[in-house]
Amino acid sequence: MSDLSYADVSALLQARWPEHKIEPSLDRVRRLVELLGDPQKAYPVVHLTGTNGKTSTARMIDTLLREAGLRTGRFTSPHLESVRERITLDGEPISEERFVEAYAEIAPYLDVVDAEQEHPLTFFEVMTGMAYAVFADAPVDVAVIEVGLGGSWDSTNVADGTVSVITPIAVDHAHILGADPVTIAGEKAGIIKTGGTTVMSQQSLEVFEVLLRRAAEVGSQVAREGIEFGIVSRTLAVGGQVVSIKGLGGEYDELYIPLHGEYQAHNAAAAVAAVEALLGASPESDGRVTTELLQAGFANVTSPGRMEVVRQSPTVIVDAAHNPHGAEATAATVSEAFQFEPLIGVLGCMKDKDVYGVLEAYEPIMETVVCTRNSFVERSMPAEELGELAAEVFGEERVLVRPHLIDAIDDAIRLAEENAVALGSGGVLITGSVITAGEARSLLVRKSKADQE
Repeated sequence: MSDLSYADVSALLQARWPEHKIEPSLDRVRRLVELLGDPQKAYPVVHLTGTNGKTSTARMIDTLLREAGLRTGRFTSPHLESVRERITLDGEPISEERFVEAYAEIAPYLDVVDAEQEHPLTFFEVMTGMAYAVFADAPVDVAVIEVGLGGSWDSTNVADGTVSVITPIAVDHAHILGADPVTIAGEKAGIIKTGGTTVMSQQSLEVFEVLLRRAAEVGSQVAREGIEFGIVSRTLAVGGQVVSIKGLGGEYDELYIPLHGEYQAHNAAAAVAAVEALLGASPESDGRVTTELLQAGFANVTSPGRMEVVRQSPTVIVDAAHNPHGAEATAATVSEAFQFEPLIGVLGCMKDKDVYGVLEAYEPIMETVVCTRNSFVERSMPAEELGELAAEVFGEERVLVRPHLIDAIDDAIRLAEENAVALGSGGVLITGSVITAGEARSLLVRKSKADQE
């Protein structure tokens, strides 16, 4: 195993059962971490689930905890450009060398579990085991862990969260999790653990009932957005927004967040409550959560691939929204923070998503949509098929089909420039999938760097 390269390890991981296909059981991953000495018990865990906002909220919590002087590990998914992004130490992806070492260290145990179980370990289960082992070895003071899918049966759920965070719940992965938010909430409520604190973002009343019932059953304290914590005020600012947040231990004013969108303000409120729940929020605590700490922490928050401006003249935005709930939030954010005339969309979606709902969310703000396909061929919707759906929503005259992403981006930029009402008014939004966002980001960020050299 010592002779493995990063490419070798990546290939071995990709050869396993993919993360979008699950066999609902914790038996395999529970056996793996048992063989590894239960590394997930070596540090407190902030565990996040929800339909949208998990990764951004996880990054905020991570940044705030580091500002408080703690060493952090963060496990999120999916990744934008490199699988190493999923496992971070102190906010940075682990190196290729450490990634290979981590795999080599657990590889003998993978063979044992594969031989014992009816089904071999999946890609995501192996990644979970690697992350928990890396964090224990570091060691970290706290781990911020995002579920991969759902909650109860997600492989990350072998850890017991000191703090559980549940971001807004809507319909996604309906074929696996259920066709309505209440059913999905029942699955996601599985991360609520005995003796912990559960931070709940804004939810429908029906979803709140499901989550509160689970919290009462296991004896978890509850912090609900709009009751125990929430946004007091919010104003737009250059490059982001300024918010005041009512936390569990007081009110924190003038917090600049360099991210666009009201939903990011809600994510920030949940992040503050989670950090307070972990570090102590009462006036009698050690005072680690202060306005000054939050101001410094939020000023450094980033969320790649989430309403991220990757180019100017014309402005090109990359966003990973991939379901109607996320697309509606993105559309609202574009309308609030920018004044594009016109806005040209580049859309590449997965065929197992509610693509029609995504298209309906974007139709009011996009003058033209360029339908394309990302490289994840097994799940991605062919550009021609996406174009047919788009024509039903936008009308044929507002739809272009470009099978290759680079061609779609080039044409969208050209249209934004040629049809701009005033100098600099045209914009491009590339969205529809995390994979599409990641590939576009890779193309545009690298191209921009090359242009500067």
